[in-house]
Amino acid sequence: MNKDKVNKRQKTNNKNKSQNQKNKQKPKKKMKMWKKIFLIILLILLIAGSVFAYRVHKNGGGLSGMLATVVGHDEETRKNLGELQVLLMGVSTDQEGVALTDTIIVASYNPNTQKAVLLSIPRDSFTGTNTKKAVAADKINAIYNITRDPMETLDAVNELTGLDLQYYAIVQTEALIELVDAIGPIEYYVPTDMNYDDTSQDLHIHFEEGLQEIDGQAAEELLRFRKNNDGTSFPSEYGDNDIGRMRNQREFITAVVEQTVKLENITKLGTIIDIASRNLITNLDFNILKDYLPYAVEFSTENLQTASLPGIVPDVSQTNGVSIFVVDEEETQQLVKELFYPEALTEEGTPEENTTNTTGNTTNTTSSSSTTTSNSSIKIEVLNGTSDGKLLQEVVNKLREEGYNVSRTGTTTSTSKTVIANKKDVSTTIMSHIKETLGIGTISDSGTGGSSSKVDVTIIIGKDYQ
Repeated sequence: MNKDKVNKRQKTNNKNKSQNQKNKQKPKKKMKMWKKIFLIILLILLIAGSVFAYRVHKNGGGLSGMLATVVGHDEETRKNLGELQVLLMGVSTDQEGVALTDTIIVASYNPNTQKAVLLSIPRDSFTGTNTKKAVAADKINAIYNITRDPMETLDAVNELTGLDLQYYAIVQTEALIELVDAIGPIEYYVPTDMNYDDTSQDLHIHFEEGLQEIDGQAAEELLRFRKNNDGTSFPSEYGDNDIGRMRNQREFITAVVEQTVKLENITKLGTIIDIASRNLITNLDFNILKDYLPYAVEFSTENLQTASLPGIVPDVSQTNGVSIFVVDEEETQQLVKELFYPEALTEEGTPEENTTNTTGNTTNTTSSSSTTTSNSSIKIEVLNGTSDGKLLQEVVNKLREEGYNVSRTGTTTSTSKTVIANKKDVSTTIMSHIKETLGIGTISDSGTGGSSSKVDVTIIIGKDYQ
């Protein structure tokens, strides 16, 4: 009996030992299982990461390629995106019942060439049929106020420029303030002292010339400035009154774009799109806009061309007492070709190498002479201060023949003397050569714009130019 008890006890002990051994083996088996699962997950992540990295590479690499991949683009998406052209109309909302489009700009962006254009349409551009019987309603900025149909203004711009714009975007004051506050403040060089007060609109504009940090409210004031309380305006070399205001608007927009595409603001794209969707009146589908965003982060403002429509401001005695801007059709066609259809110039016989300038209209880059190579690094702005529109192109052609980079053209108030303003400490030798090329002109050292100026030299064509 004792033997049976002993055997039974041994069997029980052996069973317990076996169970203990099994229990000890379970954690090991579980550990091995988790290792396998971890390795499988790691392998999947590595494969997925490799595929993602490959797609990013195929999409051009960098932040742009990453964003394009995230939104589901492939290497063909960018190729199939054409140049995006939009008519921007700035409408002030501070006067009840009035909606004058005092800012009208054609904006374009090409994701494949990374070129962009801002073309200002003067707000007083005449859209009627007889300048001698002009009325205020004939100005392009009055069309939207009268019709409340943005397509009417778009059609008028197409008529003036020969473009075929399809999209418009009306930017209200609130949108500008919110956008600048979202990505700002914007570091901007204010081109002149500004002191203007209009108590009827509760508008007070006070800035000192120089580098400033501009928030949303200040941005609205800055862009509305045209003249001071004493009647003075922007410096003549910058462009007086409305010419200066349009230039100031384009250059501030350039600064906003420059800051928007900075890496630290990429995370704010959702906020920017939200601001746009709440404040813009547009026929542009935001899904279309999102397709362009991944490539916009590559954009550099060095590839931005800016200009305003060429034309004249006739004496009001000839225009029924109404101040209007008459667009020069011939010069406008040439300018539009240079900005939007450079390939057309090549087909017409302009050497292809003359359309390689990234910041302006055209420039000659093929001369082997060391002088021409040096000249090509000088960015020149030419402003026409005469009523003869043909003189502008004549001066531009002369400068380009000498290899200079004419990066900006436009008009300014009537000027009697031709001035060649040195904006960035250009050498005396080059300044003298520019004067020799023109055959006339007073050389001036101008601090306007300082180091932030987009050009090295500004030439104002005066009535003394022959």
